[in-house]
Amino acid sequence: MAIRLSLNEETNWFVPGSPDNPALLHGDPSDRVWVCPSALGRGYRQEIPLQEDLSLWVLDYTLEQDVIIDGIEDRDCLEFEFQLSGSQAGYSFFLPYFGFNSLYIKPAGQRFFKVELFFRQPTLNAYFQACLDHLSSRSQKVAEQLLQAIYQLQTNVSTVGHKRHLYPRATQGDRCLPVRLEEVLQDSLYTDAMVLDYAAQAPITAAMQETLGYILSCPYHGANRRRYLQEQAFTLVSLYLQAIAAYARLEKQFDYIHESAAILRKELSNPPSIEALARQVGTNRLKLNQGFHQMYGTTPFRYLRDCRVRQARKLLMTTELSVSDVACQVGYGSPSRFTTAFRQQFGLNPKAFQLQAWQLAS
Repeated sequence: MAIRLSLNEETNWFVPGSPDNPALLHGDPSDRVWVCPSALGRGYRQEIPLQEDLSLWVLDYTLEQDVIIDGIEDRDCLEFEFQLSGSQAGYSFFLPYFGFNSLYIKPAGQRFFKVELFFRQPTLNAYFQACLDHLSSRSQKVAEQLLQAIYQLQTNVSTVGHKRHLYPRATQGDRCLPVRLEEVLQDSLYTDAMVLDYAAQAPITAAMQETLGYILSCPYHGANRRRYLQEQAFTLVSLYLQAIAAYARLEKQFDYIHESAAILRKELSNPPSIEALARQVGTNRLKLNQGFHQMYGTTPFRYLRDCRVRQARKLLMTTELSVSDVACQVGYGSPSRFTTAFRQQFGLNPKAFQLQAWQLAS
């Protein structure tokens, strides 16, 4: 049976530990360490302050039972994440935080091992803008629409001026709390945000892996350790930006894949067959499958499934539709097939997830 935790910060469900913990790859008295409660699993979270606006985190833990976490996420910070184990192992991401309510599931038996970099003010805005600047124009447009929606929620003002003002202004005020992102975005924009999920997801390259190795095996102590880890952290961010820029260049070569992906996102309940989709965008089935693998690392069918369960998550969180009605609305004729797909993606059956979401809303 899953355990539900209501938190303000994820570290709240860990208990204070010691920098002398032998499980750490390296430690220093200035580090802040938390350990996983024995009732939930084993492992640790280690924060290494590098400078006023930058901290390095190393997380390595395994849960012995499913944990459902709801609470208010951090705000006004930007995370670069490098997954070394788990379902997303081998990928890196950037994640801005706006202080929304969130609900997510951490499954039992899966090792969570990753390195995270958190930027805060005063350099936060510059790094966020650097990430946007390395995206394709198509992805930038979706990002700007998302930020506009958040800014309008915060201020009730529909225009923000120059696009470079979007992020700092979208994080001002506290009107969005404790709203969930699923409640803010219209269905079409919520689904189109998948464009950003893929654009911000970069495979961990050999150079990134080497830098991560330097971070995890740091031989220094005290001030020398901090300077060394700062240097490696900035190198890691630079390599990540290069990786998402390479993806943006690849996007320009595959306009027909983006066109076909947009069709699938809009036609969840009645999508065309693969052959019909290929004809619609002027290609053939083989090239369509190859293009999806190059752009998204999956097949058109799996991409459609991801779109469907993503939209289903929103409907389960924001409406009173039954699970069967949600399944039908996103294109599943069989509720059992929908349940299987949803559980594979999110770790819970849709009805159990809906009950958890309603509890969060109340």
